[in-house]
Amino acid sequence: MADARQVAKAETFQALHEGPGPLVLVNASDASIARIVVEAGYPAVATSSAGVAWLMGYADGENIPREEMLWMVRRIAECVDVPVTADMEAGYGIEPEAVADTVKATIEAGAVGMNIEDGAIGAPGPLLDFDLSVARIAAGRKAADETGVPAVLNARCDTFLRGGKGPEALAETIRRCNAYREAGADCLFVPFARDAETIGAVVEGIDGPVNVLASAVSPPIPELKRLGVARVSIGGLLSLAFATLARNAAGELAGSGTYGFAEGVILHPEMNALMAGE
Repeated sequence: MADARQVAKAETFQALHEGPGPLVLVNASDASIARIVVEAGYPAVATSSAGVAWLMGYADGENIPREEMLWMVRRIAECVDVPVTADMEAGYGIEPEAVADTVKATIEAGAVGMNIEDGAIGAPGPLLDFDLSVARIAAGRKAADETGVPAVLNARCDTFLRGGKGPEALAETIRRCNAYREAGADCLFVPFARDAETIGAVVEGIDGPVNVLASAVSPPIPELKRLGVARVSIGGLLSLAFATLARNAAGELAGSGTYGFAEGVILHPEMNALMAGE
């Protein structure tokens, strides 16, 4: 029998996709960042598969073993009281059965949502076969339903990420996303749809809530709201910002020997109190 508290979190997370504005998710790579995100007032936490992989010493692209990824998902879910959705890459296996196993394991780890992508493992590479991709989402939906937790399945379409451009890529994205929706996906994730014209066309063509991946060149959140985007996430961007800070700090120490990078940082007692739940 499903845990009532997890079911309630899943229902809350489902409702967050229904507006009135986009659900903005700050992707976390560990429990400390998840706590900071919640403290900032966000109603849910998303994990970054890239961020977790880098943190654990792996390259992005499903190089981190599934159990290590799930360990971090579980730790984050244990450390926050809000819904957690996990980026589980391509489901750790090509066949629908592998996706089903990953969906169940992710829910068992405490998450109430997850991303499953349709690109072949390892980039650059092609998208998985259309019928296989639809079957994978259907298997994930069935697996989630069997747990009794109404988890949000966010089906990611990598047409643009894998280099697709122009009307053909747009048409294939819409075709795949609508098929994933019919197969049971709750939300449709289209990374690398970056300009307002493309995002607007994606939202108009897809019969379901659309998630976009924001970056430094993306339209601002108010514009994404105007375009009808239901969900905005930032993927590994926060982790890259941290890595940039670490690189710059190391360079400053080795160069001028000064500590400008430390100005304005969260102080040790405050961070300790946050981790202690005070």
